[in-house]
Amino acid sequence: MPINNYQEQLLPTLKKYFGYDNFREHQEAIITAVLAKKDNLVIIPTGGGKSICYQLPALLFKGTTLVISPLIALMKDQVDGLHANGIAAAYFNSSQTPEEQQQIFEAVHQAQLKLLYIAPESLSIISDIVNENYISCVAIDEAHCISSWGHDFRPSYQQLGFLKRKLSNTPFIALTATADKATREDIITQLHIPNAIQSISSFDRKNIKLDVRPANERASQIIKFIRNKPNEAGIIYCLSRKSTETLAEKLQLNGIKARSYHAGLTFEQRAKTQEDFIFDKIQVVCATIAFGMGIDKSNVRWVIHYNMPKNIEGYYQEIGRSGRDGLEAHALLFHSYADVVQLRNFAEGTSNAEVQLAKLDRMKQFTEATSCRRKILLSYFGELLPDNCGNCDICNNPPEFFNGTVIAQKALSTIVRLKEKAAIGIVIDVLRGAKNTTILNKHYDSIKTYGIGKDISWKDWQHYIIQLINQGYCQIAFHQNNVLQLTAFSKKVLFENERIELTKPITHNSTITTKQKKPKINNTLFERLRVIRQQIALEQNIPAYLVFNDATLKEIETERPMSEKEFLAINGVGQHKLEVYGEAFIKEVIAFTKSKKVSKNKNNTHKFTYELYQQGLTIDEIAEQRKLKATTIYSHIAKLYSDGKTINIYDFVSKHEVEAVKSAQQTLGAPEALKPYFDFFEEQLDYFKIRLALSVIAKEKYLT
Repeated sequence: MPINNYQEQLLPTLKKYFGYDNFREHQEAIITAVLAKKDNLVIIPTGGGKSICYQLPALLFKGTTLVISPLIALMKDQVDGLHANGIAAAYFNSSQTPEEQQQIFEAVHQAQLKLLYIAPESLSIISDIVNENYISCVAIDEAHCISSWGHDFRPSYQQLGFLKRKLSNTPFIALTATADKATREDIITQLHIPNAIQSISSFDRKNIKLDVRPANERASQIIKFIRNKPNEAGIIYCLSRKSTETLAEKLQLNGIKARSYHAGLTFEQRAKTQEDFIFDKIQVVCATIAFGMGIDKSNVRWVIHYNMPKNIEGYYQEIGRSGRDGLEAHALLFHSYADVVQLRNFAEGTSNAEVQLAKLDRMKQFTEATSCRRKILLSYFGELLPDNCGNCDICNNPPEFFNGTVIAQKALSTIVRLKEKAAIGIVIDVLRGAKNTTILNKHYDSIKTYGIGKDISWKDWQHYIIQLINQGYCQIAFHQNNVLQLTAFSKKVLFENERIELTKPITHNSTITTKQKKPKINNTLFERLRVIRQQIALEQNIPAYLVFNDATLKEIETERPMSEKEFLAINGVGQHKLEVYGEAFIKEVIAFTKSKKVSKNKNNTHKFTYELYQQGLTIDEIAEQRKLKATTIYSHIAKLYSDGKTINIYDFVSKHEVEAVKSAQQTLGAPEALKPYFDFFEEQLDYFKIRLALSVIAKEKYLT
């Protein structure tokens, strides 16, 4: 099909299957390039709409789009989401039965499958269908995994170069949320797509609040943080397996539904935790960085880093797992000197230690900054922010500077008197006049500066010394047991009285009250819509966010659609979801509006349909005159019949079909949604017939 013909289908396809009226930045240009069979490298932040860049072209191509994905959980999540939008998709892995795999092969052979997800390790199993008779496009998701310069390198991804040689005329699209210049070049080289069009979106996730704090009383701060967000899901990243388990236990003891996740657990344990998190059965997952790539959960409202990440790419991708729906989210990072030491130990001795240490230094600079954090974050990816963001801890609570020259002199003098052979903890103990075993055994209590800083707390001294390190007045000798040493600039402070500006520590109240307040009953429309969404999700055994995400529910709350036409205008509502879920949500909007006595100028849409029906027009004629879909007119007929209007209902649905639906209703337990019925009848009974039959059944019950 010529590209200009595709162009006319882009917006209608976007609305029909994904529920959006307009493309986001770069999406349309990328999709047009893919449809023109050009290779693409796409760098779009998490939540920025990467998936649509290959999912929409897949709907317009004749064959199957092959999607390379690193995790089974991620594939399943994507496929479930596509099914919820009425799109034929599947994933392939070695755990499936031969019968299941054969069904997938047949669907590809018959061009009935629009998207097939597979891990790189399983490509050899499907070699027979990896040819241009069947595959119309190849998408490489999480493409940064291909590069050893990236932050999540996976050797199996480096084997993907053969695909382009085998599918030389097939468009390739490589996608990732984070990739610096070196990683981007590596992706293009290894995939053999030298002429790929590079589309790099803004890395600015304005909806995520950036918050960085020293790692003092972390657990207490975290518990208080979560208690202020009782219905919001979040992820806490830890460096070690033990930390995930210890923290999860503390949260559980404080009444928070939390669980740990790390590579030391069995596959079944990890799968259960991930599933319970996706289905909102637990609020918090305490995890190592192994968790999250397989999560497409749009309603994660916050991410906490219990420890400092090893590089900015990893940090950026992990915080991007919150706020995917565009609503407000919070990224809280704790950092400490101990984290830096541990991460340096991890990096040293690796094959690319120099690169890892350089990236760790940039991460450290970010955590210890005294200027807008978003500016620093974006500059790392080559993007300049002209103004301060106004949504980070520095912008919201600017550091208070003061003359810290005397404090600096005390600290540097102590380092000198300890002969530059003591780490930061010992230096602080000497300054504060501590009487622990190390101080006494080494006779550090006899040096001249012993106790000269006892008026300053231990954590405040740590805060000041780290600033002196950042400003270059002393340094950590990592290769000598992390002792503090002077620099060339130290003399200016000690002997030339150079003025030093330091910032005062910011205090975060971490006091936990054992007596919790009784939660308020939130009877907003949003909360009532969440209940409806959860009921439907349980009936269909899918995560709630696959029904509608929070952003869509918020828009429903604001716009209050009371007809199918109005409901279809909501972002995130496509034709399939309108037919499957629309009625239940519209009913709730109407019921809420009546209960709150909120006035709304409703149009007489059902009345107009009834007048045309009385004139003897057919359903198609009414739909054409009203410029509505026939399915919408059928929903009007069902409503009119339920309201007692004179309708020859059996002109549209047979008595046999009504009885069949009645039997299905008893078998299924009378679900409100139409999808369970549709599945029960193996998609052989149209949605409008099911809706009409349910209207007849409801009216019969009312009359009896």
